[in-house]
Amino acid sequence: MHLEHLLSQKISESLSSLFSIDIKPETIGFQKTNKDFQGDITLVVFPYVKAAGKSPEDTGRLIGNHLKESTPEVIDYNVVKGFLNLVISNSYWLDFFAFALSKNDFGIQLPGASGRTIMVEYSSPNTNKPLHLGHIRNNLLGYSVSRILEANGNTVIKTNLVNDRGIHICKSMLAWTRWGNGETPQSSGMKGDHLVGKYYVEFDKHYKEEVKVLEAGGKTKEEAEKQAPLMLGIQKMLLDWEAGEPETIGLWKMMNSWVYAGFDITYQTLGVKFDRMYYESETYLLGKKIVEEGLAKKVFYRKEDGSVWIDLTQDKLDHKLLLRADGTSVYMTQDLGTAAERFREYSSLNQLIYTVGNEQDYHFKVLFLILDKMGYPQAKNCYHLSYGMVELPEGKMKSREGTVVDADDLIAEMIGTAKAMTLELGKADTFSESEAEELYKQIGLAALKYFILKVDPKKKMVFDPKESIDFNGNTGPFIQYTYARINSLLGKARKELAVDSFVSSLADSSLLPIEKELLKIIYRFPETLKSSAAEYNPGVVANYVYELSKEYSTYYQTVNILKEENTELVLFRLGLSQLTGRILKNGMSLLGIDVPERM
Repeated sequence: MHLEHLLSQKISESLSSLFSIDIKPETIGFQKTNKDFQGDITLVVFPYVKAAGKSPEDTGRLIGNHLKESTPEVIDYNVVKGFLNLVISNSYWLDFFAFALSKNDFGIQLPGASGRTIMVEYSSPNTNKPLHLGHIRNNLLGYSVSRILEANGNTVIKTNLVNDRGIHICKSMLAWTRWGNGETPQSSGMKGDHLVGKYYVEFDKHYKEEVKVLEAGGKTKEEAEKQAPLMLGIQKMLLDWEAGEPETIGLWKMMNSWVYAGFDITYQTLGVKFDRMYYESETYLLGKKIVEEGLAKKVFYRKEDGSVWIDLTQDKLDHKLLLRADGTSVYMTQDLGTAAERFREYSSLNQLIYTVGNEQDYHFKVLFLILDKMGYPQAKNCYHLSYGMVELPEGKMKSREGTVVDADDLIAEMIGTAKAMTLELGKADTFSESEAEELYKQIGLAALKYFILKVDPKKKMVFDPKESIDFNGNTGPFIQYTYARINSLLGKARKELAVDSFVSSLADSSLLPIEKELLKIIYRFPETLKSSAAEYNPGVVANYVYELSKEYSTYYQTVNILKEENTELVLFRLGLSQLTGRILKNGMSLLGIDVPERM
């Protein structure tokens, strides 16, 4: 039986028997025992002190004695103020070990087991520039949260909304027509997304020059920015696009096709996937339809200039634009249309999660509120997975100025650094060239992914490439190396002992304290997955696998495994190693990280 479930039932009985307190077992909670005290699990007794009519210490002692007498799994206890620390028998942990070892996917539920369907949107790139470091955090976070939700039994639909139209796209298009001279990915040798991004930067450079000239001629900065010829040019291009003007549409399709081919390469390298793609160009008209419905319902209002707004001042927000005066849509229009389309397409959707940076917190607060006012009951099940920005040690990035850290360049740099360090440490000496290249890629990507995912998404973070690839710290490569070491040990054992099964009948007294600690960490894996899903935080899993990895490394270095003379002990320690390796592999997989079989 699950330990917490067993103990909560017994404690409920103790409270009833000792103090005539009627407490439902499911309301009783536990916490990890403070490492400074003896014990495996801790009950906080303060909630029961008043009804018991005793001091916290006396209440804890009475419950502890009752448990020790009535529950074979509890062999000892101690009380520190209002904390009852319970010592659980070795036989319980050994029974748990046998159970967990028999399950290849211990702690992981099959997708669909919960009966819930969740859609997770992530990536959401603009087709005017390549993916950058910020997109990497977005993709890794969205993909990992999807995997973790699946591991909790949910059916997950992984989606990508491509922002493939709008003013920002027109900037790259107009710049290419002015200064591109027919350049293509084939003629330039550049990835398509990089080529289009080059002209986005080019637009900004020339636009700033035009603004300066107009300011020098007496215009205010605001007037100059609105009246600059390039700004008027992209506004006309957007109108032409929405009117379906053939030449504009042809240019748009050609340049977007370059970008999609480039994105696909980056996604494949990064190891993220999608089940469903949405395109703003296909949903913005749906949003316009919702705007018309909102006007008819008097949820929205039209200004004299023709623009459409919603007044949210009663909700302690402000007035929000939904359609420009010229009839063109804004991001909110598109998001309304996309949400409505998803609700229609997936009628059984229990939750819709948007993975978007925290600079859009206000946008999503407004979006969910408008959906609710428009009568969509699913609005209450929408969630913004808001995350902090990523910076480098040098500071912030600016895409218009071309100072962003390109995702492809960063990935290549990480793989290159992994190669240099691996060669220096001699970890690929026995590998063929193709095997070595695959290893460098696995290590480089693990360093990148783990360093980003171990941080709570809500926090802003600084990505330090050098720190991320350390083989000895709280890093992906360290966990990979622990797994490879376990795999090597098991391979050697199979050869020397000629056995495949590592099940043993170990005596309770033979279980070492460090082995019990390892089992206690492994025991927490299912609960870790639940917490990670509830918090939408892969960092919970990341830091768990590091804790397990670190504890096993100490175990490996301090305890004889293959050299132990007692066969039962050898088999148990190999089984414990196998179980640890399995949890490490499964945990890292939920972060989208591969673990090499050897290093």
